[in-house]
Amino acid sequence: MKKLSARRRHPLAAVVVLLFALAATGGLYAAFAPASKAQADETSQSLAIEEGKKLYSVGCASCHGTGGQGSSDGPSLVGVGSASVDFQVGTGRMPAQQPGAQVPKKKVIYSQKQIDQLAAYVASLGAGPITPTEKQYSPAGADIGKGGELFRTNCAQCHNFTGEGGALTHGKTAPSLEGVDPKHIYEAMQTGPQNMPSFPDSTMPEQQKKDIIAYVKAVNGDETESPGGLSLGGLGPVSEGLFAWIFGLGALIAAAVWVAAHTAKAKKS
Repeated sequence: MKKLSARRRHPLAAVVVLLFALAATGGLYAAFAPASKAQADETSQSLAIEEGKKLYSVGCASCHGTGGQGSSDGPSLVGVGSASVDFQVGTGRMPAQQPGAQVPKKKVIYSQKQIDQLAAYVASLGAGPITPTEKQYSPAGADIGKGGELFRTNCAQCHNFTGEGGALTHGKTAPSLEGVDPKHIYEAMQTGPQNMPSFPDSTMPEQQKKDIIAYVKAVNGDETESPGGLSLGGLGPVSEGLFAWIFGLGALIAAAVWVAAHTAKAKKS
């Protein structure tokens, strides 16, 4: 009897065996399970970079160099980030048709998928501003009044206070912001394309960028009411009044001269 009781299993033995079995099953599953989401994302990113490199070699390398190092025809792209590529290519400014004082906006020749691939490749050359998400640039929940203050302080000098744009020096211009995609406005503030200064999050936080975008969309929206009259690019009542005085007085003076000349002829005759 004593021998039999000595060989009797411990009450927890079955639980231990079950745990070992589950661990072994989990180990086998982990060994043969499909790649994790992180691995899948990494693979997808690698494919995007590879495809982007092919597109870059055909459409960009002639000016920016085979490795993005730049050349006499184009600046280096190392460290410009995906946001810069998405802005420049997504607005049709790149590839440029010809060199000049400023590369204008034109028809986009790449699909959004191709733009994303180009951006992925350029981003792989060096860290830089990342393409924003819709949540970052959406004007939803923004403060339009605060955005107007920020815009007049930081942007109106070039784009004028309604975002109509204006002339700069040496044949350059500040483009109109009417109809511009909010994402591209955000990216322009991030990257500072051409003559524009950059406003990183350390200088202008994300919420302030959203406020500015909301203001720009509000003043250029279809529902915005105009007080009437000739807008002259939305420069305001002072410049419009000056325009009226110059041309109005000019017309009156011309009429007076014409009347005086014809009166003198009539007296002579």
